[in-house]
Order: sequence, then structure tokens, then C-alpha cells
Amino acid sequence: MSWINVAPYTDIEGEETLPIEVDGQKICLYNLDGEVFATDNQCTHGDAALSDGLIQEGGLIECPLHEGTFDIRTGKAKGAPCTQDLHCHEIKVEGGVIYLRPAAR
Repeated sequence: MSWINVAPYTDIEGEETLPIEVDGQKICLYNLDGEVFATDNQCTHGDAALSDGLIQEGGLIECPLHEGTFDIRTGKAKGAPCTQDLHCHEIKVEGGVIYLRPAAR
């Protein structure tokens, strides 16, 4: 799958999240210390948008529904009640633009 232009880098400065949709997939972009990451935007435990969650120290995103956590860099479920990992998507930033390559399903 080819790279898709999804947002200007300036849309996600600081420790922020940015919800986007690519080919019907809801994805959350994260900025951790200037590096951009992307996972599916829906918690694997419940119907909650991770883009509404809190980024915690250590690069974790906390689900706003049940407070479970995931590692933003790897998608690994880290805190109960979450046990199923998130899908991660490839990201690159070139010329101030964020490009995403969606994960194969």
C-alpha cells in the first residue's frame, strides 16, 4: 500500500493526539517528543476513541472509558482491562507533512 498524505505536521505539535480517517479506518496520530506515531483510534476493550484519552508519561495512551493503557510506539496493551494490542500504522514526516501507510488487515 502506498503512502497517504494525512496532515501537516503543525496539526499535531506537542504531546497531542489527532484523530483522522483513512479509507474508512479510524486512526489516531500521536506526537511524542516530536516523533509521530499512529494506531487504530478505537480501544480494543470498549467503544472509546483513544484520541479522547490522555497521553501518559512513558509513551502510554489511556483509554477514556475504562482507563486501560497502550504503548503508543508498539500498540501493546499495557494496563487492565485492555489485553488485546492495537494495530499500528507506518508513519513518515517529510517536508512538514505526515504520511501514513495503513496496516494490512
